[in-house]
Amino acid sequence: MTIAVKPEAHPTLVLNADYRPLSYYPLSLWSWQDAIKAVFLDRVNIVAEYDFNISSPSFQMPLPSVVSLKNYVKPSSTPAFTRFNVFLRDSFKCQYCGTSPSQGELTFDHVIPRSKGGITSWKNVCAACSPCNLRKANKMPKEAQMFPRQTPYIPHVEQLHKNGRKFPPNYLHESWMDFLYWDVELEP
Repeated sequence: MTIAVKPEAHPTLVLNADYRPLSYYPLSLWSWQDAIKAVFLDRVNIVAEYDFNISSPSFQMPLPSVVSLKNYVKPSSTPAFTRFNVFLRDSFKCQYCGTSPSQGELTFDHVIPRSKGGITSWKNVCAACSPCNLRKANKMPKEAQMFPRQTPYIPHVEQLHKNGRKFPPNYLHESWMDFLYWDVELEP
């Protein structure tokens, strides 16, 4: 599972005022145009630059590769309930068979079907591959003999960030490395 980030697009890594990424997955990136706009509006500090300049007839500057916000944005303590965040909580794995299908083949399943009173919430929805979802259909887990590997739960933002680090984007600029993956073991 990767996110397509084209190096030629020169994305800018966005850090909070404490120099931590606003989010890990998806990685907090801005287009170079948004980064330049934020620089001119004095909303960010330039932390690192590409070896590439942008220019107009009267102006030239290196393109920012990393910026930090001037004002700290308090991270939300409870993540939004979205399909993507359910997949992230469940590490992009089917909670019934344990496979890791491509994102297009991953669905979400109501453990207690809506037709049987189940609601669409963190505690009743889990990631499922299409074959398992079709096999379970609108049956209760016991009736289908299909039980999620983990009971659905409301994750903390930190848990989603931790899971997100397992799925890095397919492009990471070298100037970003000092600001990502602070909890990995350093090489001697």
